[in-house]
Amino acid sequence: MHWRDSHALGTQSDGRLVRGVQLPPFGSRFFTWDPLLHRRPDRPGRRWGTDYLVRNVLAVVAAYAEAHPSAPRLGIGDLSRRRGGPFGPRHASHQNGLDVDVYYPRLDRRERPPRVAAQIDLGLAQDLVSRFVAAGALVVFVGPNTGLTGPPGVVQVLWNHDNHLHARFENPDRT
Repeated sequence: MHWRDSHALGTQSDGRLVRGVQLPPFGSRFFTWDPLLHRRPDRPGRRWGTDYLVRNVLAVVAAYAEAHPSAPRLGIGDLSRRRGGPFGPRHASHQNGLDVDVYYPRLDRRERPPRVAAQIDLGLAQDLVSRFVAAGALVVFVGPNTGLTGPPGVVQVLWNHDNHLHARFENPDRT
């Protein structure tokens, strides 16, 4: 990985990414998934974030894997584009390198997103949500059919999130 000081400009829905860091296509504890092409790995242009986001994601992945050594690798979806900006019709956000999609682990351990909430290993998924909250996520969106919970105002139910959580981190440049 090529670490560098990067910056999120603007907002998640109207922003840019400066000097972003690219998440690798896979690691021993995670794989990336392209939600449009339905395949591994996610395309290189969709795996960019601030160094702050990428470090947090990798720390959560490492802690999760250590706590659950027999669990399948985690699926990481979209972060941002290399320079941020509009991401396309499926994402109103993900524009400034502070958002990440992470797929819930499946009961059958397959390395692909669950199609329905019944395929989710809810114990592992709840632990994952809790780890993103503990890592300082400003908000974690979860699907309405998952039953996943967390601190009110931080863990929020949002349609179209029954197969993944969406974690959003605060801009460290503004704190």
